[in-house]
Amino acid sequence: MKKTFTISALLAAFSLQAQFTVTIQAPADFKDQDAILYTLNGSKDIIFTQEQSKNNVWIFKYPKNYMGMMKVYFPGSNNTFNFISENKNVNVKLDTQGNKVKDIVYLDEANELMSKFQEGSQKKELILPALSQIKEYYKDNTDFGKALKTEISRLSGGSEGIDQSQHPFIYYYNTNYSKFLSNDPAKKPSQEEIINFIDKSNDMLETSSLLRPVLVSYLNSGGNTKVAASVDKLLDRLKVETPRGQTVLSELIDIFDVYDMQEFKNKYLNLAKNLKCTITDRLASTLKSNANVEIGAAFPNYKFQSAVNTNAKSLYDVKADKKVIIFWSSTCSHCEEELPKLLAKYNELKARNIQVVGLSMDVDKDSYAKKIAAFPWVNDSELKGWNSSYVDTYNVHATPTYFILDANNKIINKPEHVADVLEYFNLK
Repeated sequence: MKKTFTISALLAAFSLQAQFTVTIQAPADFKDQDAILYTLNGSKDIIFTQEQSKNNVWIFKYPKNYMGMMKVYFPGSNNTFNFISENKNVNVKLDTQGNKVKDIVYLDEANELMSKFQEGSQKKELILPALSQIKEYYKDNTDFGKALKTEISRLSGGSEGIDQSQHPFIYYYNTNYSKFLSNDPAKKPSQEEIINFIDKSNDMLETSSLLRPVLVSYLNSGGNTKVAASVDKLLDRLKVETPRGQTVLSELIDIFDVYDMQEFKNKYLNLAKNLKCTITDRLASTLKSNANVEIGAAFPNYKFQSAVNTNAKSLYDVKADKKVIIFWSSTCSHCEEELPKLLAKYNELKARNIQVVGLSMDVDKDSYAKKIAAFPWVNDSELKGWNSSYVDTYNVHATPTYFILDANNKIINKPEHVADVLEYFNLK
């Protein structure tokens, strides 16, 4: 009897073939139960699923092909670590102490190899410049000169020794990192080379973590006076309506935000808002987080975790004529400089029914507790650093970040520095 296959059967067979597992082992004294697996899209971590521990082992089943960076995050202890997938089983063993991850042992071939290459890259950055300088003092025909030349050549290589057929992602990552992100001025690629790379690259561009640094390199290659022309040239080649074009547009908007290039951020944010095509999830998240913090927008409410200096359960429960919201951290040097100036004027603010709310990006509980002991305003923290939920909600890219809200929690000002806050209230 002749066998026939339906489309659904073929898809099911492919899915079964493509599936791989991520297995994480931890010592018995590691207390976390929940772990979250993330994939990567450009510079954004995308939640895939959450699993609970079974005898201190977490097993994630990934049902489709994925080659790129992944991350596991333990929300209970704020531990996180990165690894790669080449669509094969991943096996990781954690070495922990005091519920903190001290070391990571990669038991699968791909991650063990990637770890070695990363270690080699660090040595390259430290050692290669010194060897290049030493080489100037030795002739190539001497034994030491020949040895220097050989070692410089070895360290300069990007993908030597990698079997592309066996390790396609490692080959892709190392080859393109060496080509497009090298610190050697003589190896700087042209704008056209970068455009061709972004345009022609496969899906591993989005999953490799290379996209944002390559875009920064591209912007730098055009100079400060040609930013808009460079961006327009790139987006025109990519076709901004395509999934890749939208991902690149989203990344550029975030880059301009991070580097406080407001003119360019506004230009390309407006371009994104006016697209007539179907918007990808990646760009939609950028549009949403920016819409949340536009002047005149209602500042999204936030449910406090363990707020001090208040009985309020949420941000909206804090009643005041105006509120100053600060995203800060005890490890932030700018916060260390600016917040004492706000503290000096706090009583005057309070007397005018202006309340200050600090939302911390801290991770260390003791450091956070020590710092807020001096701050009489409302303080709260998830103690998850840049994994905090409010990072995306409020489009936070740096600390300190300030917002001023009216009595109805609408954004009426976005000061850049504490001096701007005090000037707004005529307290300078």
